[in-house]
Amino acid sequence: MSRDTSSTVNQSAVDPTARLSRRSVTIIATLLAATFVVILNETIMNVALPRLMTDLGVSSSTVQWLATGFMLTMAVVIPTTGFILQRLTTRQAFMAATGFFTAGTAMAACAPGFPILLWARVVQACGTAIMLPLLMTTILTLVPVARRGMVMGNVTIAISVAPALGPTVSGFILQHFSWRFLFIFVLPVALTVMAVGARCLSNVGETERQRLDTGSVALTIPAFGALVYGLSQIGAQTPGSGPNVPAIAALAVGTAAMALFVARQLRLQRRGAPLLDLRAFRYRMFTVSTLLMVVAMMALFGGILLLPIYLQSVRHVAALATGLILLPGGLIMGLSGPLIGRLFDKIGPLPLTVSGSVLMVLCLWQYSQLDAHTAVWWITAVQTALNLGLALLFTPAFTTGLNPLPPALYSHGSAIMSTLQQVAGAAGTALLVSIYALVSARGDPVAGMRAAFLAATLMALGAVVLAALMRRTAPGNV
Repeated sequence: MSRDTSSTVNQSAVDPTARLSRRSVTIIATLLAATFVVILNETIMNVALPRLMTDLGVSSSTVQWLATGFMLTMAVVIPTTGFILQRLTTRQAFMAATGFFTAGTAMAACAPGFPILLWARVVQACGTAIMLPLLMTTILTLVPVARRGMVMGNVTIAISVAPALGPTVSGFILQHFSWRFLFIFVLPVALTVMAVGARCLSNVGETERQRLDTGSVALTIPAFGALVYGLSQIGAQTPGSGPNVPAIAALAVGTAAMALFVARQLRLQRRGAPLLDLRAFRYRMFTVSTLLMVVAMMALFGGILLLPIYLQSVRHVAALATGLILLPGGLIMGLSGPLIGRLFDKIGPLPLTVSGSVLMVLCLWQYSQLDAHTAVWWITAVQTALNLGLALLFTPAFTTGLNPLPPALYSHGSAIMSTLQQVAGAAGTALLVSIYALVSARGDPVAGMRAAFLAATLMALGAVVLAALMRRTAPGNV
């Protein structure tokens, strides 16, 4: 093992009862700001797709690649972050992540046409994929277990408020400026965060001089990429058009490649150098928490996509107004994070996750009762309650799942959770959108919406069962 001793924070010297040092707070705040920016960018593009179709002269099936390509890149890069975060120092990983993101943003702002814009989104996604696992790994290294709930609650601000602000910010920009300003406005913020990180960020933990297994990297492309692509294409299938052969083929290839990837990681574990260390699943609470996150993300991602479709297609609400309707829920989810984190530190995960999962089920069931005349204020209220329920789930699930891991598995555990969230989001979107499209094909989009939200409600019942299994976890050993 090697360690950069010039500016490394020594976790062993941290007193669990003491306040975090100024250096630790600076490191976490810098990474949190960067994570907020890259996650905001992830959702800011969705509202702009119709405008891009007109301005760039591309079809709907083509323009969707700006979202699909981003998601595919995330699905392929995130599994490698376990290796990346062990091989690079904190500063190196941060500069790589922000460098990719900033370069992609600059490319997008001046893209002459669709192909360059698509490549710019891929470059952005490479940076985004590194940032969240880097933040999680750093928190696990710096923050004592007794204070992790509070700190993870602050992380909720980045991972909850940013996606909620995305459609609203995007709608405002598009109402007054061209689509290029979606990137022009983000670029100086990204450059500022990058400069502050370069000046203030210290290295955390140790690096390992392990070899990159190129065979595992090669398998991540068909394993995770083909699965996410196949799921996303099934969700885009037109009812009555026959079997979606490309999507089915992609799912078959992805499943086979995933089996090979897992077998290879298990074999490499015996040598001590897997790309993604699956020993994290030996810890019961990590497995339960990860499954809880997967079920919640399947219900959440599909619901996030369905509600704007209902508002804009059935109720004919404008894009900016749709973003404003969704905004209170995202703000509540983020702003309640620190309070939920403090409650977690005091009472543990069980009361929070059970309350959150039950609230999620009730809200999704309410959405399954939507009709063409449901009051907008009621939709906003239910969405706000749904986001509060998700906040009660996510902070305890993240913290409980990662707490028992030993330091050697921090980066791998974060990468596993982040990867499965991407796959779960694609799966939930594919399933619920397919149900909506199938039922709506009979000429009743409201019935399709109700059927899809009913399916989301049934999925969320699985989260209630998993939430009841959550227990407070002790820290892992080195």
